[in-house]
Amino acid sequence: MSKESLQEKLRSLPSVEELLESAELKSLATEYSRPIVAKNCRQVLADTREKISAAGNAVAKSDISAEVKRLVYQQFLLKTQAVINATGIILHTNLGRAPLSSELLQNVSSVASSYNNLEFVLDSGQRGQRGALVEELLSELTGAESACVVNNNAGAMFLILSALAKGKEVIVSRGELVQIGGGFKIPEILKESGAILREVGTTNQTTLPDYENALTEKSAIILKVHHSNFKMQGFVREVPLRELSELAKEKNLKLVYDQGSGAVVDTRQFGLAKEPMVQEGLKDGADLVAFSGDKLLGGPQAGIVVGKPELVNQLKRHSLYRALRPGKFTLTGLEETAIYFLKSQAVEKIPIWRMISQPLEEIKKRTEKMIAGLKIASHRITSIPTTSFLGGGSLPEQGLPSFAVAIGSTLPLEDISRRFRLSRPAVVGRISQEQFLLDLRSVFPEQDSTLASIISQVLT
Repeated sequence: MSKESLQEKLRSLPSVEELLESAELKSLATEYSRPIVAKNCRQVLADTREKISAAGNAVAKSDISAEVKRLVYQQFLLKTQAVINATGIILHTNLGRAPLSSELLQNVSSVASSYNNLEFVLDSGQRGQRGALVEELLSELTGAESACVVNNNAGAMFLILSALAKGKEVIVSRGELVQIGGGFKIPEILKESGAILREVGTTNQTTLPDYENALTEKSAIILKVHHSNFKMQGFVREVPLRELSELAKEKNLKLVYDQGSGAVVDTRQFGLAKEPMVQEGLKDGADLVAFSGDKLLGGPQAGIVVGKPELVNQLKRHSLYRALRPGKFTLTGLEETAIYFLKSQAVEKIPIWRMISQPLEEIKKRTEKMIAGLKIASHRITSIPTTSFLGGGSLPEQGLPSFAVAIGSTLPLEDISRRFRLSRPAVVGRISQEQFLLDLRSVFPEQDSTLASIISQVLT
């Protein structure tokens, strides 16, 4: 192709302004903002110039507009949005863990949409302490003397170690040097906090003498970490919290328990295995217990520390506390969550506990009703028994019986799965036994009609 012909093709390309004013992209700019669409226009035009220079083929304006649309849509798939969780994993870390009830969110909205008494005492008219009520509620709920709240449990542990063990030794069993989601590792946070890690025992066997023999004049904390996201079986031994408490008292050390999951009710009443409770950790002698707000507590993301007042106050006086403390959204949501438990309304009011306690027969009826309303001859759709999981670093491998809408297809199941993920709202299921499953235990019953409509749209 001649140089003149190439230059003519390049000159024929529309300008960014011309694209933005075109019928194809004007509404896109209105919906997603002019700067975002303009940026993608410049990117597509630059790529198009390179293609023309390399191959010499002209590119239609409509193709350029279509590519701009594709890039904008792809970019905004990253926007935080509502998702129907049909995976059967109730506390799905990648899907935001514990969903919050509409009633709780209405209360949060009424506070957050106006000025509020976040740090103001209405009675005296003086400046107050942030989170004072929620700390009292959490103390009442767990039987603790004192409490404080930060942004997540990793932050809680970082604050504890920084405030109480900087430059000193923290004794931990090798079997409890865990890693949780997102690459958070106990050894790394110990190092970053300035504490010195002293490992004791082996991966599967740790005894009380292991702890005793590791103590030195630099020892400050015995740290017990709950295996919240994995399970060890076989030739396994760990030292109970009560025995560690006796040792800590004898040696004038602090005992910290990273309980993690935030269980404050007995999980056995729901047909689950026994999960250690926060209250039990305190009764067994832990000076501080740290746990998450958005796991089995079922509230907003938060890190909660309960325990002895002198230690909690020491955390609050540390400079890191201000950097880690939560805002009005979290504190208001935690207040409501704690009140639900104190009023024995958790099963009715907290979404994850509604899902956990939902009768199996009810889930089966929901799948059958949904399938009966579908008229899709091109795919095999059945109701099948399956197993749901708690997830979110709680009760690993503990399953709950459930039922799922199972979709069989001659199309690749990964394509089916992607179509559901790109629906509005997005639907996330799972592939199992050569079928695409939509497990209804983790789907709100009020979402059933929406899910049925999406099934019809996707499969037809």
